Amino acid sequence: MNTINDHAEKIEQALSNDGAARNAVTASWQRSKELYNLNPAEHRAPERLSEYELKQSRERMGAFLNIAEPCLDRLFLAVGNSGCCVLLADQNGVPVSRRGAVQDDEIFNEWGLWTGVLWGEDREGTNGIGTCLAEERSLTIHKDQHYHSKNTALSCTAAPIFDHHGQLIAVVDVSSCRADLTNEFGNLISLAVVDAARRIETEHFRNHFSYAQIVFAAPQEDRVSTLTDRQGTALLAVDADGLVVGATRRARRCYGLDDDDFLNPVPLAKIYGDSINTAQRIPNSESRIIQQVMASSGGNVSKAARSLGMSRSTLHRKIKKFNGNA
Repeated sequence: MNTINDHAEKIEQALSNDGAARNAVTASWQRSKELYNLNPAEHRAPERLSEYELKQSRERMGAFLNIAEPCLDRLFLAVGNSGCCVLLADQNGVPVSRRGAVQDDEIFNEWGLWTGVLWGEDREGTNGIGTCLAEERSLTIHKDQHYHSKNTALSCTAAPIFDHHGQLIAVVDVSSCRADLTNEFGNLISLAVVDAARRIETEHFRNHFSYAQIVFAAPQEDRVSTLTDRQGTALLAVDADGLVVGATRRARRCYGLDDDDFLNPVPLAKIYGDSINTAQRIPNSESRIIQQVMASSGGNVSKAARSLGMSRSTLHRKIKKFNGNA
């Protein structure tokens, strides 16, 4: 029988049985057919950007790409010897960075597992990169779960990466066209891909808020959890005044935060739902400043007093007061 027609018939049957209402894969098949007007039996070469267009796509990623590179290297070390390639795709589904074994390059290039190829769901139907972008979640599209018959030899695992605004910025993907890929190894690949995505997301967040302290978000009902999972790592950026100036997507969802909340930052304690003792907070802040100035002056009270714009006796009195309250 014609394998291409068999796959197309399988999709038609699944959609006619209202499978899209019960299954995420068939929901993507339905989008591919009805929203993008794609034909699963169509067999065409992968669409590719020009070298100039690919260069522009990479430049738009900016410093993010430099941050991601070491994590992609580590991911490839974990999976590269198993006939897999590693791709980092932008928010349009275009791989802008790739890792692969030289002996696999020819076949992977032919399959479109290469930089500059358009893997959006609107171009290739159900696939790892495109469907990950569409659904904003980690997933695996294994062989005949792909929409296009021509892609059914592939197994693709992808995880989204969100920026400091909580917006999807990129996708990490590990793809293979090995026929002997087992479910067990597929599960290990999935864990490695999600871990790489979370590491890149965390490093990007730390880099953007390099002036702030980065802390794990800890909702009252889950203070013991690090909140690192397939949905991302819950992190907050806290400035020198104890005000929250940024949050990862996971943290935003934990506390119901959006960009408007950072126009007028609030204390970390308030986000945690703790009461704020303003009367105590001011002295504590003053004590912290004095300790920092004393440390930077090497314990020289006269030098510290000049830096603080107060007399030596006043500084002595404050130090004595704070030590008495310690």
